[in-house]
Formats: sequence, structure tokens, C-alpha cells
Amino acid sequence: MPATAPTSRRLRVLTWHVHGSYLWYLSHAPCDFYVPVKPGRPPGYGGVAGWWSWPPSMIEVPADEVASLDVDVVLFQSRQHWEVDQEELLSPAQRRLPRVFLEHDPPRESPTDTRHVVDDPDVTVVHVTHFNDLMWDCGRSPTRVIEHGVVVPDGVRYTGEVERALVVVNGLGRRGRRLGADVVERLRGDVPLDVVGMWSDEVGGLGEVPPPALPGFAARYRVFLNPIRYTSLGLAVCEAMQVGMPIVGLATTEMVTAVEHGVSGYLETDVQRLGQRVRQLLDDPDEARELGRAARRSALVRFGIDRFARDWAELLAEVAGTRPAPVGVAGTPSRNGG
Repeated sequence: MPATAPTSRRLRVLTWHVHGSYLWYLSHAPCDFYVPVKPGRPPGYGGVAGWWSWPPSMIEVPADEVASLDVDVVLFQSRQHWEVDQEELLSPAQRRLPRVFLEHDPPRESPTDTRHVVDDPDVTVVHVTHFNDLMWDCGRSPTRVIEHGVVVPDGVRYTGEVERALVVVNGLGRRGRRLGADVVERLRGDVPLDVVGMWSDEVGGLGEVPPPALPGFAARYRVFLNPIRYTSLGLAVCEAMQVGMPIVGLATTEMVTAVEHGVSGYLETDVQRLGQRVRQLLDDPDEARELGRAARRSALVRFGIDRFARDWAELLAEVAGTRPAPVGVAGTPSRNGG
């Protein structure tokens, strides 16, 4: 008899709160996500707290009850959860379930020769950029790239009336050269700019803007400036592009494929030239708008939320041996939520 085709159903996925904005976008996938919490909500166990309006498909569960959950897939998002927490929280049966590791970052110790913590032919490592996939050595683990997907509030579009550049980086002063703290300090003497993000007040910034409000806040600025040397492509960059902002940044990592030089923004490795590009757009609002329109067209295709949700639904269904549930089912969150 022919094999029975797998059925389509809504999967139950155990995961952790590692990056709040990413988790909120992940909630657009047609799955039910179970997110463990601990008293005091320490890192990794914040559940579905924060600025976002979470859909009912995001379900908090006390960490000490995780072992009794009936789930289909375990989605890890940090080394701590892979090496330590799965032994402490998961039952033996859960540790035999299909497992996926979502790697948010490029390798730190060596850009080219760092071995990933996961080296298992039965565990797929998902990278958020092709650059990250290129740089990590994942050993025997199969890899997949699921690029970011974002959505901005209805009606929020670029206006650019604030003749300044905007930098969006969390912990800029604490994370130093890798995130471009020295680049920002150098450019401050040449171009007017503002920094927002967690702890940005430590470097003379404006503080944190709630993520749901960030696209609207950013849209008023003439230029989005990305000073980051080495990290994954920021969700704030994708959101700024969808709003219609021109992007000026360093020509490193996945930025060189996300922003087309001279079309949707400018990319440089010369910091002096970087500042000149910012000044060029501050002085020419018509060019800034033209580049921003191209950035929006590109981002709507490449970083669309439906594509992102579909990619995740297909990957999770593949490892679980089912067919993916359709994207757009009940439980999809609203971008305008609190």
C-alpha cells in the first residue's frame, strides 16, 4: 500500500525568550509556542512579557512544568539552553523529539574557524543570514537560512523631516567596537545624529524606544545610520527599510546584500566616507526619499512577514514529519499592539 501523506496541523513548539523582537515576529508562524518562565523572569525565561501585544498562540509555562508538556518540536535559541537547560528542564522523551537550534549571531571567537555547539546530523541549525551560515562551522548538522521577516504599523512611512541621522543599537557603550561605538563617537563631530536603544543614555543617547513604536519614531529622521562592524543583520535595519528610510552603513556582513549601494542607501568601509554619505543625504532630501523608496521596495519582498512565517512553518513541519499549517490562520498578532 502507498505511504500515507503527512497531514497538515498546527504544531506545538517549545522555545525560549532570547530576543524579544525576534520572538514576536516568530509568533506570526502558524504554530503554538510554549515559552518557559521562572520567578523574576531572568534572561531566557522572560516568557511573553515586554512591549509587544502577544497573540494567544504564545503560551507561558512555568519552567518546572516543561517536562510534562506534550510538544512536537523543541526550538533552542542559545548555547545555555542547549548545553544546560535541556538536561535540567526536558524529560528524556522530550530530548528525543525533533530539535532545531536557531543561531542568531555570527561566530565570535574566530570568524571562520569556530565550531558550533551543535554538531548533530539530526538537529538542524537555522541561521538568520547567509553570512552567518557561511562563517559558522556546524560540523555534521544540516543548516538552513531563514532570513528576517518584519512588518511595520499601517500608515507609518518615511517623512525625514528631522535633519539628523538615527542610530539604533542596544547597549552600544557596553558592546564597544563590534557594534561600532567608536564609529559613532567619531562621526558625532561631523554629522548630527541621535542614538536610541537600551542603555543608549550611557553614550549620550535618547534611551530606549519601545520596539512597537520604533518604526514610527525612526521614520521622522532623514537617514538611518548603521555603524555595526560585525553582527547579524539588525531587525531595526529591516524595519527602517520597510518604512522607506535610506540606509547608510558599514560594508560588512549581510549588510552588503541587504542594501544596494547607490540604490537603497550607501555602504562604506571608510568611516570618513561614511560620514560624507550621511551629510550628502542630510543636505539632499530628494535623494534621501528616492533611496528610501528603493529600500522599501526591496524590503517588502525580501523581508516580508508572510515569507518569514511560511519559511518557519515549512521547516518545523519538515523536522516534525507533518505538512505545514497555512500562514495567516487565527492567532496572528497585530503590529500596533502595546
